[in-house]
Amino acid sequence: MSRTPELSPLHLIPALRSHVWFASCSPEFQEALVDRSRVVHLRSGDRLFAKNENDEALCCVLSGALKLGSFNPDDESHLLSLYVEPYQWFGEIALIDQLPRSQDAVADGASSVLVASRSMLEPWLNKHPQHWRDVARLACLKLRVLVVMMEDNATLALEQKLARRLLMTSTNFAMNYPMSFKRHLRLPQEYLARMMGVSRQTINRALKVLAEQGVIAVRYADIELLDIPALVQRAGPVNSAFIDSLKAMGQSADRSMRQGQQDASRG
Repeated sequence: MSRTPELSPLHLIPALRSHVWFASCSPEFQEALVDRSRVVHLRSGDRLFAKNENDEALCCVLSGALKLGSFNPDDESHLLSLYVEPYQWFGEIALIDQLPRSQDAVADGASSVLVASRSMLEPWLNKHPQHWRDVARLACLKLRVLVVMMEDNATLALEQKLARRLLMTSTNFAMNYPMSFKRHLRLPQEYLARMMGVSRQTINRALKVLAEQGVIAVRYADIELLDIPALVQRAGPVNSAFIDSLKAMGQSADRSMRQGQQDASRG
């Protein structure tokens, strides 16, 4: 496998602020994190890290996409848990607990990833221990997403679960900042089926129903959201505690952005 690293330029910061967690961190931490990172370029099929590997790094997709899950190189079978796209963060658990990776991360097409290794980031965090809380906030936010998804899988019909998953994908799991919807989802139906734990035929039928209703359009490796309000209606109300946590983090992001603007004006 060939992985080409390069120094990470600080001009990535404005784009990274499109994720609510990063935007909610202080400008000081944002700069420290990016300054201690590198950009890794991956070819399709390259592993960023492997299950059970000691790779303690916080990562963010910059371009392309990565599949997270368990992959068998012998028969190319896999269990897909998450499909991460720009600018989604992952890897914070291994950074915190320093234990081996629990899953594989494989590039789905040519991709680039921002990688902040523990050896580079931890000394700064230990000198500024208040920012360990920022790393913990990312883990907590993603845990809240996981709880919502587990509740959905246990209680909702497939059609409602599908509507919610499409909206989650469209909004970067509700972590876009400011909140926005991506209308074109680069998400093969096979991947969607694997993440939802159903067959591809089952997902195809459910997508076809939404397409016939004019809510979406389905093409190869692309799902277009034609009627987002209708999709929101089909998704139904979301866990209020999760919504409150997103609002709180959005407010933190607003404060951080104002602080950055004030610092820039004084400079």
